[in-house]
Formats: sequence, C-alpha cells, structure tokens
Amino acid sequence: MTTPTTLAPPPGARAYPLRTARGDFAVVDVPVASGVEQRGVALLLPGFTGSKEDFHLMHEPLAARGYRTIAVDGRGQFESKGPVDEESAYAQGELARDVLAQADALAAGAPVHLLGHSLGGQIARAAVLLDRSAFASLTLVASGPAEISVAQRQRVRLLRDALAVMSMAEVWEAILAMGAPEDVGGPARGLGGPEQLRRRWLGHSPAQLMATGHQLCTEPDRVGELAAVRLPCHVLSGTRDGTWPVPLLDDMARRLEAHRTVVTGAEHSPNLDRPLPTARAVADFWDRHRPA
Repeated sequence: MTTPTTLAPPPGARAYPLRTARGDFAVVDVPVASGVEQRGVALLLPGFTGSKEDFHLMHEPLAARGYRTIAVDGRGQFESKGPVDEESAYAQGELARDVLAQADALAAGAPVHLLGHSLGGQIARAAVLLDRSAFASLTLVASGPAEISVAQRQRVRLLRDALAVMSMAEVWEAILAMGAPEDVGGPARGLGGPEQLRRRWLGHSPAQLMATGHQLCTEPDRVGELAAVRLPCHVLSGTRDGTWPVPLLDDMARRLEAHRTVVTGAEHSPNLDRPLPTARAVADFWDRHRPA
C-alpha cells in the first residue's frame, strides 16, 4: 500500500480561504457530526513552524461532541500569505488583531472558544488582552507564561541566524543534513510524508519565522494581565515538555485559577501525541463554559 503524502482531513472538512477584515487566511473548517447539536465554535491556532494540519487528529472527536472547529494558518504560515521580508508585519499585536478578525468572521460577533498551541497560545493570549468579549474561553496547549527555555532559545537563535544568510530551501537542506527535520521544523505528523513537511516549511514566510522566533525568546510574563481579564482558562500539557517545563505550566495555571489538564504520554504536542484524550479534555472544559 502506498503511504499518503498528506494526512487527510476528517469527513465533512472544508479547506478554504477565510475572508476577514484583515485579509484571507487558510483554514480547515470541520462542522459538528451528523445528528449532533452544535454546542459551540472554536478557533485553533498552531505553534512556531506549525500549521492548521497539526489539529487534524482532534477535529473528528470534537465534532462528535458538538463543536465546530476551525484550524487556521496565521499570517505568513504555510498557506496564508504574508510579507517575506517585513518582520514588523508579524509583531505580536498585529497577529493578535488577525485572530480577532478571524473570530469575528467565523461567528459574526458571538464569542468563540480560542485554543492556541505553543506560540499560538501566546498569540491567543495577546488577542484576549485586546478584546476579551470576542471569546468564550481560552485554552493554552503547551504554551507557557513567558520566554521559552534556555535550550530552546539557543535553537531558535540558530535558526534565526541561518535564515539571515540562507534561503528557506537552503535552511531546509541544512535541517535534513542534521538528520532531524521534525525537531527543527516543528510538529510533522499532521502533514504526513517528508515532501509535505518540506512543502509546509517552504510555505512559511522567513520574516514570520524571524519575528515570531524573536517573540518566543523575549516574551514577558503577562499572566497577571490575563488573570485580571477573568476569562475561563484551561492550561493543558503533556507530562514532559522541553519548551516550557511542566512545573512552570502548573504554576501558571495556579496563578490564572485555570483548569489544569496533564495528558499522560504526551510531550510538547498533545494534539498530535495523544489527540483523543486531548480532545476529550478540551471538550469537557468547553462544555462547562458555553457562551450565553
């Protein structure tokens, strides 16, 4: 049997450009399962070097629980266009305003559940701090309170240094030469085969990677600001995480008075490592915080 080059989206999924007041964004939009009453709408934001496909394995179980889920490529990620050499276009505030525009386009002003993985969690947090009214809840998946760990900062800085002097294709070849494209190129299982992983890498804007990599290395602790917003929060992680140590995530959850989930057997990408228990925990949380 031939191995598929890409992981197929779940039944009923639509891939299309979501039109918003801030431009078009590539999305995978999955309705609730047939015969199931819709309980809410959720917007899913991927992490650094990631894409909307990183949530492919969660859509179907969430649809069965009554949730329409929309995974999005942010500006300059994979299939969403963005400037290739203008880092200011990817300032965190700009990306947060994109999220607000996406939420408005999806729900026409009704609050949506917001979920962000890793970098996507910090962008989601920034969006909530701009306008809490757009959201019914916030779920932070393997996304910490401030800058990433020392080891990960070193890796991101190496990547930024390479992007400053090499093309995306040349950097990809260097990644392959090191023998670890999944380690440097982000979560890969949502894409399927190596050619699709390469295609995703080349689809990213280098300016987006430079700007968001810098953000990950310098992000301040904004947990106090988020706690003051009083939005229902959920902190979810695996049992191990090299980007933000799990005890740091435990402490962040306490400071937020947030619901806390640790997914056994998962690491930095619970959405890929253990998608079914991750989806179940997310849906359980959303069930308790349905918008009026």
